[in-house]
Amino acid sequence: MQYNSQPSPLLTTNMEKALATFSASTATAILLLASTLYIQGVEGSIGVNYGTLANNLPPPAQVAHFLLESTIINRVRLFDASTEILRAFAHKGIEVTVTVTNDQIPHLTNIGFAQEWLKSNVQPHVRTTNIVRILVGNEVISTANKLLIASLVPAMQTLHTALVGASLDSRIKISSPHSLGILSSSSPPSGGKFRQGYDTHVLKPLLSFLRATNSPFMINPYPFFGSSPETLDYALFRPGSGVFDENTKLSYTNMLDAQLDAVFSAMKLLGFSDIEIVISETGWPSLGDSSQVGVDAESAAQYNRNLMQHVTSGAGTPLMPNRTFETYIFALFNEDLKPGPTCERNFGLFLPDMTPMYDIGILRSTVAAASKFHHATYISVLTIGLLIISNNG
Repeated sequence: MQYNSQPSPLLTTNMEKALATFSASTATAILLLASTLYIQGVEGSIGVNYGTLANNLPPPAQVAHFLLESTIINRVRLFDASTEILRAFAHKGIEVTVTVTNDQIPHLTNIGFAQEWLKSNVQPHVRTTNIVRILVGNEVISTANKLLIASLVPAMQTLHTALVGASLDSRIKISSPHSLGILSSSSPPSGGKFRQGYDTHVLKPLLSFLRATNSPFMINPYPFFGSSPETLDYALFRPGSGVFDENTKLSYTNMLDAQLDAVFSAMKLLGFSDIEIVISETGWPSLGDSSQVGVDAESAAQYNRNLMQHVTSGAGTPLMPNRTFETYIFALFNEDLKPGPTCERNFGLFLPDMTPMYDIGILRSTVAAASKFHHATYISVLTIGLLIISNNG
């Protein structure tokens, strides 16, 4: 925030005397500490989905430099294993997650193919780029493609075998993200269940694999798609009456917690409550069709800002208290070539020239909390100065 008005010469002189007892260096130290604490609280937990279905995006090298130098984001999820992007993130230290596309999953059940995929897409970059995770497909169960679904866990197991053979299994973990469509029931949250058939034949062996390899279960919760005019405040983390779970006698103040706890309940029902949950996608569009509610920049900023604060607060959820959640916001840019309704092309945090669509406090130079603290401290220093001047006559 800029302050253009100047105090009078008399006030300036007296302020200088007053501030002799309130060291400017102390105030600066407090400001720096507050800014650092805020950044450290978010950095390390918040990532971004870097999609490329657009014809107007900046070069990957420019994107990688921007994320490193100008934002507090230090995790990136890719929807493929682009050589150009992986090279762009070399020597940046940013954690990178790559993806095996859905169409490759059946082939990946073959160990030779898995070894070759690893040799071509990952191994050339491991010395320079911080690749930490490989995702096998995206929302595979929701495709309803029987071949893909049947091949999912075998593909994950085979790829892990290839990682072991390359001595990369301790560094790179394997998982697969799912939509909330894997649930047959999500309300109340304590009654969350996986869809019948998929629960024992796909998700139980998948969860067993994740436990054996110390990998997280990844989910794509979108309160936006679950919201209505009546539940918009609940979806946006706004104050309200919330939702009460009669089974557990727990209250929910936001929809994201309810969605996460429904997934947790479904995992617990199968005996896997010990596996970490990672939010691999969530976000809110800044533009949409007239039939949709809350599709504007203000709502998008509010959701993502509240999301960051909530998942890094350590509060957890009613069924998973005292936790933080590794979370990837969807998405880095608007993607003008994506099919579907208008909102699908407008989830981006930034324009192609790196200008923010709205401020959620991820730019290093304009962290929201630090900016507010600077403003509050400026007023506090001015007030203290005036009080001292008044007391000294």
